[in-house]
Amino acid sequence: MLAEGYLKHFLKWMKDSQRASSNSIIAYQQDLTLFLQFFANYKGKEITGHDLADLSYKDVRAWMADENNKALKSHYLGQGRHTQDAAIRTRKRRLSALRSFYRFLARFYYIENNIASLIKIPKVNQPLPHPLTEKEASELTRNVAIVDQSPMTQNRDIALFTLLYGCGLRLSEALSLNWGDLRNADLTREGATLRITGKGNKERLVPILPYVADALIKWEKHYPFMIKSQSPVFVGVKGKRLNPSIAQKNMREYRRMTGLSELATPHALRHSFATHILQNGGDLRTIQMLLGHASLSTTQRYTLMDESHLLEVWNKAHPKANINRKI
Repeated sequence: MLAEGYLKHFLKWMKDSQRASSNSIIAYQQDLTLFLQFFANYKGKEITGHDLADLSYKDVRAWMADENNKALKSHYLGQGRHTQDAAIRTRKRRLSALRSFYRFLARFYYIENNIASLIKIPKVNQPLPHPLTEKEASELTRNVAIVDQSPMTQNRDIALFTLLYGCGLRLSEALSLNWGDLRNADLTREGATLRITGKGNKERLVPILPYVADALIKWEKHYPFMIKSQSPVFVGVKGKRLNPSIAQKNMREYRRMTGLSELATPHALRHSFATHILQNGGDLRTIQMLLGHASLSTTQRYTLMDESHLLEVWNKAHPKANINRKI
């Protein structure tokens, strides 16, 4: 079988069995298609299962070098925003996609090759999260309705952004919810929890605060389509599952209307959720579980953010902070 056939099966498996988000599927398809195209040109032939099994360290290094050269060329020609860190992130993502593909090949087709796992990519500096203030987040969840005058859109967006901030969900996680998920959560019950399937098909339980439940219940009353268990919670005007770009567009419009920072994105509400819990006495392990982070080190970025926040407050508030130091 040609490599494209294996890729098609892999993408279907990721969607159906692993419940990967649409964004993840697109990224896998793009990254692995680029790899297979390079590999075919590099070998001067169509790639088969035998070629995939014979992939060498030299082959993968050649692909990584080619990707790096493309990134540098794009940067110098002004066609992309490829800083060194961005180029490294891209290579890490593509190499990760290749590793996942080969794990799939080993599991279903007995094509064993771990060469991709031996390639090391330099570590990249992780930027600190950019949360909103508590006031900004609270005002956004109340006032995002100013973006659109349609009662349907107003109630949908209030419910969506309230859910992102109140439960710390990724946008893809919120948009993948069906009404059956909320039925199982029982929004009218005190102490309701929502079962979320996040990255890597990992499940977690997230408490639903009363004000989040109220926003969702109000949205349900304004939901303009027949509700079934498998109906998407958040939909567009034609009743199809809401595209992430619509939520991002409405956030941009809200920023424009209110003068909010460009760093205020749907994902920033997730950062705000974690940062505000930490600032109000929450512990890292709890935040890790609520966010669905596989590693505590990922969650620890919020402690750096909190230290930065404390230093900023100290510089503004301490009576001696602005006195020049005498050396």
